[in-house]
Amino acid sequence: MQNPPILRVENVSKAYNGKAVLKSVSLDLRPGEHKVLIGPSGGGKSTLLHCMNYLVMPDSGHIQLDGRAVNVKSRKELYAFRQQVGMIFQEFNLFDHLTALDNVAIALRKVKGQPRKEAEARAMAELERVGLADRSHHYPAELSGGQKQRVSIARALAMDPKVMLLDEPTSALDPELTGEVVSVIRQLARSGMTMAMATHQMEFARALADEILFMQDGEIIERGAPGELLAPGAATRTADFCRRLIEMGGAG
Repeated sequence: MQNPPILRVENVSKAYNGKAVLKSVSLDLRPGEHKVLIGPSGGGKSTLLHCMNYLVMPDSGHIQLDGRAVNVKSRKELYAFRQQVGMIFQEFNLFDHLTALDNVAIALRKVKGQPRKEAEARAMAELERVGLADRSHHYPAELSGGQKQRVSIARALAMDPKVMLLDEPTSALDPELTGEVVSVIRQLARSGMTMAMATHQMEFARALADEILFMQDGEIIERGAPGELLAPGAATRTADFCRRLIEMGGAG
């Protein structure tokens, strides 16, 4: 029998200015599971991830964490939910005036109310986990793109999330910096972190995903294991998309 989902998305829809960008999308994330969202730009991947964290409010549908719906009108419940569903963005979203250490520690102090020394000790442990202990006192302007993304991962991990959502975590990086972030995400996967990630790094997706979800025009039009959807000669929309990425030199 399968474990119940940690995060359940049921019939989530979202429109902007009358244009539907998500159309009754549903998915389950079970403990330790890794789901990868792929598909053309504008297909709804980022919007779905942002709805799953309630950074974007769905127009309809439900999202449950551990079988419990969130009262989105309660700021306290919403903040508690976001602590447990971590989010990694394309553009890092670090505070430029804070060091790497303070970027990780600030949420522990402001949200969890931890004393400064305790928060800084935990922040340093997470920076060490992502290989950045020696950059703890550097500001974002002094870090490479890959290092900034690793700081943002450390910041999310410090909140002890049950689920991590990653929105194209390597898309803003130069190719030579992608590997260090991919390595950290692989490490998280091996540690059993439950994850949903949008990416165009297809070999990474193949290696990481338990299930690939192909999104187009706001819908999941195909889903399955990588070995199924990307098998040699597979006549799937996913395989066709990947072949096109390879032809453009964008498979990563």
